[in-house]
Amino acid sequence: MSADKKVIIIPTYNEIENIEKMLRKVMSLEDGFHVLIIDDGSPDGTADVVKKLMSEFPERIFIIERAGKQGLGTAYITGFNWSVGHGYDYIFEMDADFSHSPDDLPRLYRACSEEGADLAIGSRYCNGISVINWPIGRVIMSYYASVYVRKVLGMKVYDCTAGFKCYRRKVLETIDFERIRMRGYGFQIEMKYNAYKLGFNIKEVPIIFVDRTEGVSKMSSSIFGEAFWGVIKLRFRKIKPRQQ
Repeated sequence: MSADKKVIIIPTYNEIENIEKMLRKVMSLEDGFHVLIIDDGSPDGTADVVKKLMSEFPERIFIIERAGKQGLGTAYITGFNWSVGHGYDYIFEMDADFSHSPDDLPRLYRACSEEGADLAIGSRYCNGISVINWPIGRVIMSYYASVYVRKVLGMKVYDCTAGFKCYRRKVLETIDFERIRMRGYGFQIEMKYNAYKLGFNIKEVPIIFVDRTEGVSKMSSSIFGEAFWGVIKLRFRKIKPRQQ
């Protein structure tokens, strides 16, 4: 087992169908991953399931509970600050619904720990289109959203909206979270663009993305609207590192 400290941040809202299976799967992996759940007041009891498992896996599963839905971006920033403050070397993002396979976590980790990446992205589009169970309209919207972002921002990333990632700690210590504006899925674009403009090495790792089979998707048209207009604004914003 690696001596590196690794934590996976998983935001949750009403994920009771998935969360126990996800946590048990991650705990079974050989690389010694820890998990931080950021739960936004799930009324279905998601947090209670996590707390039960915390006693079974002490010092490996943690939870931060927030009052109500506060957005994906703020959940991750809360998790980033906690993870850096607790001395983790590698910080991951992933969803609770198994659209991101936990079996791909070691591949993202190796991309950073052995292959020189500062940010590793689990990419649906770097080797064609690797998406299962999405309606064709959603596949087209997602794929061309990344094409749009790549053209507007000049960022050589094929899956610009991906939410399955591994950061080296130094990336999160450098990005100024106070200047991050987007809070929905546009947050994923903005974080990648900050890493890109600040000179960090980004590597895409091909994955197969499988749409959730249990629970309810949190995607909405307003999320895409924020990302569309936010990318245009982002193109003209000066990216500066955090003041140390």
